[in-house]
Amino acid sequence: MQAQVKYESEIKTAVLGDRTITVKNLTPVFSPQELEKHNREIERRLFEVFRKYAGQRG
Repeated sequence: MQAQVKYESEIKTAVLGDRTITVKNLTPVFSPQELEKHNREIERRLFEVFRKYAGQRG
């Protein structure tokens, strides 16, 4: 069973012509251990992508 993830909310509003656009950005709030785990996973996946395409340079 996973714990409920908490989110930090940021709301931005902009006017474009006659329209008002509102963007709500939700950012998960992690403990330092969870944040480190997520960062390692992101780094691992990025490395796989870079390794895949590095050999295709002309």
